[in-house]
Amino acid sequence: MCYERPVQMPRTQYVRSGDVYLAYQVIGEGPRDLVLALDWGSHVEVLWEHPIVIELFSSLARLGRVLWFDMRGIGLSDHTFGNTVAPEDWIADVTAVMTAAGSTSATLIVQGHAAQMALMAAATHPERVDALVLVNGFARLARADDYPAGMPPGVQEAVLEMIRTTWGTGALTAFLGPSVAEQPGLREFWGKLERFAGTPGVALAKMQMILQLDVRRVLPLVAVPTLVVHSRDQQYIRVGHGRYLAEHIDQGRLVELEGADHWLVPTPELLGTIEEFITGMRGRVVEADRVLATVLVVDIARSTEHASRLGDRRWSVVRDDFESTARDALVVYGGQLVDVAGDGLLATFDGPARAVRCACHVRDVTRLRGLDVRCGLHAGQVSLRQGGIAGIAVHIGARV
Repeated sequence: MCYERPVQMPRTQYVRSGDVYLAYQVIGEGPRDLVLALDWGSHVEVLWEHPIVIELFSSLARLGRVLWFDMRGIGLSDHTFGNTVAPEDWIADVTAVMTAAGSTSATLIVQGHAAQMALMAAATHPERVDALVLVNGFARLARADDYPAGMPPGVQEAVLEMIRTTWGTGALTAFLGPSVAEQPGLREFWGKLERFAGTPGVALAKMQMILQLDVRRVLPLVAVPTLVVHSRDQQYIRVGHGRYLAEHIDQGRLVELEGADHWLVPTPELLGTIEEFITGMRGRVVEADRVLATVLVVDIARSTEHASRLGDRRWSVVRDDFESTARDALVVYGGQLVDVAGDGLLATFDGPARAVRCACHVRDVTRLRGLDVRCGLHAGQVSLRQGGIAGIAVHIGARV
């Protein structure tokens, strides 16, 4: 049986929009086009370095061809935005990327501040926008007398101070992605992404610009199906923003998800909601109380040879590093560690796709460190026992 491998980073290209050059990528192929833009912490190449993002891209690429780009002012796109961006520029940016990729119409999937850009594009060019998916987005961020959902002045100052004092350190992970903030290496990754996205000065100017923007006037003009997805408990962009969008867009539909993440963390709930909106159905999910599982067995190839060559002390360090790499990957891809023995481990997943991606990730990382691993996978019924699992699926996985 064959499974899809995670998508690989495509070539970064540039397209000119007015006087600005935008960096974009085309991911995969499919029956429809999806234009993806993330919040203002973005870089079309650095983001590929983390498995969470690869999981997101791989999942969306199964729904269609993904066209994604850095908004002007961040990442690999030109940073010469000053303190303001004319709405006309945003509209031109979306259509410029679509035209460069040969797309005549697309669904826009955006997060956070990028929702303002998507709303403007949908209101102005409904012939090119099939639908909108707004994740943790807003039409206005700052509080106003007629907009109590907005961010109060004191919180605005606190956010600007956090950017001023912590930008480039990754400290904002606890604020933006609390469900994954403790994953090994994530804070370091986000700190690197911040540094590549722009300097602290760029980040401050961008945030100050966002606090001045208000595109609520275009909401009655949005005439395409719109899915508004919002994390109910997040502290950065409160759920009131999402409720306002859904109430003021004629074809708006609100889905509130449990959790406090501002990021587009690819949970089954988020991905299933988007998939159902775009395709009319969602993929089969194995019930949690069933004993159908995908078994992953991983061990180090030629371990005895390596141990003899390196000696006990060095081999112990190498083996511990392999185990740490595998454990980290299991956390990212949602696997459950069942057992560790010698130079291998046994884990289970609730579906084969995540297991395959986890195996590929462990293989690629350990190969960079001079080791090869053997990974066996099999999906089938397992028997749950105290402290482990048993059954033919386990034996087949070990012998693949």
